Amino acid sequence: MHAIASDWRSASLGAADRALCAYAEKLTGRQHEVTEGDITSLRTHGFDDRAIHDATQIVAYFNYITRVADGLGVEPEDFIRPWG
Repeated sequence: MHAIASDWRSASLGAADRALCAYAEKLTGRQHEVTEGDITSLRTHGFDDRAIHDATQIVAYFNYITRVADGLGVEPEDFIRPWG
């Protein structure tokens, strides 16, 4: 898990997981560049429309809630240990 969070490109992942990570990264940092080709790539790696929808919702939610927490200066809970 730590390898994926710190650098998914060097983590031991299969092709489908790599495609999903690339999509999540693009949706997070360069969402204006997401195209139908990105969706097609996920489909060719075995993701159906429901899985793509669910992944998009999860990525978008984490991006949203992180920005809300950062914007309001919310500190992590005491039980959450830092990674690294």
